[in-house]
Amino acid sequence: MIEFHAPAADAPELALSPLHRAAMLTLQHLVETGPIGLTPNYAMKRYFVTWAAEAFQWPGYLPEDLYAINKVLNEHDFPPLYALHDLLLSAKLVRRRKGHLHITKFGKDLLAHPGSLWIALAQHLLLASGHDDMLDVEWVSVLSAVNVEAHEGVSQTDFCRRLMGVEEGDYHLRSLIYVHVLRPLCWLGLLHDAGESRSERFFTKTALWPVALTFEDQPPLPPVTRH
Repeated sequence: MIEFHAPAADAPELALSPLHRAAMLTLQHLVETGPIGLTPNYAMKRYFVTWAAEAFQWPGYLPEDLYAINKVLNEHDFPPLYALHDLLLSAKLVRRRKGHLHITKFGKDLLAHPGSLWIALAQHLLLASGHDDMLDVEWVSVLSAVNVEAHEGVSQTDFCRRLMGVEEGDYHLRSLIYVHVLRPLCWLGLLHDAGESRSERFFTKTALWPVALTFEDQPPLPPVTRH
């Protein structure tokens, strides 16, 4: 059995989650500045995307990274913001009304309780989001496997082979596992991508992992030796 736990509101481990930080900043912006304007296609308007890129400081999507390939930023040019927008809607933390994005009462409540906000984000990102038809994710099994495989660190290649039986040359399935399994866990702050390049991804569990997750049906894992 796996249990999710809400970290304490002042838990320093929450800072390891770029998704949690971005959600907090977005909800605070809605409270302090007001509704966010939307385009006719329901995307966040450029002024907010520009602000978010600077405010979030999202690893791998820093402003200099984004502007290196875009002269101006639209929501789809900033993938984490695009995902966050959908996540906030699905978790009912925000709603669309009259061409703007508004914070809900539930969103205001969770803004005051950061640990509970992290739980809501985790549940909707991992359990309520859709997946590619070729990748059926059973999160109980996946998280149990990650708990063991990433205890001392695991490469993407080894993880894909051990968990899904995916060979190194099957780039499509490797990409799906990264997008739907490994990247969400990194965005939640549960895993850290210590690889030096996209072709050499190496994942380790973060300090947030034992704070937020317990595995009652697994024996205790040995202490991790760091060199």
